[in-house]
Amino acid sequence: MDEYKYNHVQMIALTLLRVLIGWHFLYEGVAKLLKPNWSALGYLMQAKGFLAPVFKWMADSPEVMTIVNQMNIWGLIAVGLGLIVGCFTCWASIGGILLILLYYLCNPLFVGYFYSMPLEGNYLIVNKNLVELAALIVIAVTASGRYAGIDRILYKLWKKAS
Repeated sequence: MDEYKYNHVQMIALTLLRVLIGWHFLYEGVAKLLKPNWSALGYLMQAKGFLAPVFKWMADSPEVMTIVNQMNIWGLIAVGLGLIVGCFTCWASIGGILLILLYYLCNPLFVGYFYSMPLEGNYLIVNKNLVELAALIVIAVTASGRYAGIDRILYKLWKKAS
């Protein structure tokens, strides 16, 4: 594997990170899909920060909420599957980054913001969402899908065709 700038242990670690994050996304999406009447309404209604009006506008429209809920569920599932099987890994990572960024911007952890929904701990700015977002950036800029995943096959086919 001369094309990699990482050794095998590093690539295994990156692949493991990718698969674990993928599992988290997939599980969250499937759990929402299987829960009758799941909605992001409560999360959006308590939005804080500069984008709060946008999130509250979404929550105020049943038609928009239907779209938001379906995009959330299927976005989580698609990102999760892409990361687990290593297919279009960079795009799956970017999709995950965008989802997490939206979650974070809806309810940022800034001083003076209080939420009706309990948090998992006491955070100031950095929480598990930002840590997972940073890990997805690492996955996006490395070729772990080409090391172990469908991207390996696609890359070889693309390289052969060109």
